[in-house]
Amino acid sequence: MVDDDRDLPDATPDRDYDTVSELPCGMFPADRPKVPSTLPPQGACDTHLHLVGGKNDFPLWAERKEDPAPGRGFEDWLDLLRTHMSTLELSRGVIVHSTLYGDDNSVTIEALKRLGQGYVGVGLVRDDANEDVLDRLAEARVRGIRLNEVFDGPLSWEGAKHLAHGLAERGMHLELLQPADRIAELSEQISELPCDVVIGHLGWPDIAAGADAPGFQAVRRLVAEGKAYAKLTGLYRLADAPYDAAAPFVDALAATPERCLWGSDWPHLMLNGASVPDAGVLLDRFFDHVTDAERRQAILVDAPADLYGF
Repeated sequence: MVDDDRDLPDATPDRDYDTVSELPCGMFPADRPKVPSTLPPQGACDTHLHLVGGKNDFPLWAERKEDPAPGRGFEDWLDLLRTHMSTLELSRGVIVHSTLYGDDNSVTIEALKRLGQGYVGVGLVRDDANEDVLDRLAEARVRGIRLNEVFDGPLSWEGAKHLAHGLAERGMHLELLQPADRIAELSEQISELPCDVVIGHLGWPDIAAGADAPGFQAVRRLVAEGKAYAKLTGLYRLADAPYDAAAPFVDALAATPERCLWGSDWPHLMLNGASVPDAGVLLDRFFDHVTDAERRQAILVDAPADLYGF
């Protein structure tokens, strides 16, 4: 039986969790990103943010791959997030719960309480999550759950399929972080899910294989046929700056702007050898790819409003 209470916000900074480990620590983003060369339209949304805390703020998941960057607490991270958003002139945000905390969503729920109505969340659950867990998440403005097969989250594909009807009943969606070849393998099942589907980080393609590779083409078709949304995120995880190698993948997905979302992936957790990017540069790169005002409006404002209910 799932312990439903673990999904309730319960931030108590004086609580001392045993978080001593030999795991690597995350890195800090810049205190303030560069001001983008082009400002986004009013109501623009960063659909891929994470929030972490200090070691005494929230319980970390035993199966996590890294620890949060040391020396800053939850309040500090909230301030950094607000600076990130104000500098980029973004008024809406989506907090995607990090696998650092597993299926204890309290750090994300507390962040949503503190940040207010311009923010919603995407949570993590286990395969055995019950109706009460989904209800509590929905009541906390969590609009979806994430299946993360790249960084080994707590939910499996079979569990996600089992939960899909419950998500649809609550107006929630399923976000997928899976390699493109895996998405191709599951594409028929994905297209038949009763809930909305979001494919993260360009579908995690094999950049070296090119945008014509079968795996990425399966991602592109799901988006073009209206079976999924795609996040134009994570370029820095897939290619070196200035991210030119990712350009064909962004261009292919952005051809269906009503099904695309943009996000910074701030504060850039679990880099796995990638360099910490500047979020202002990432937004500039988006504007380099999407040059017309109509598609910018669709990707930055309209599609997020439709999916997340802003």
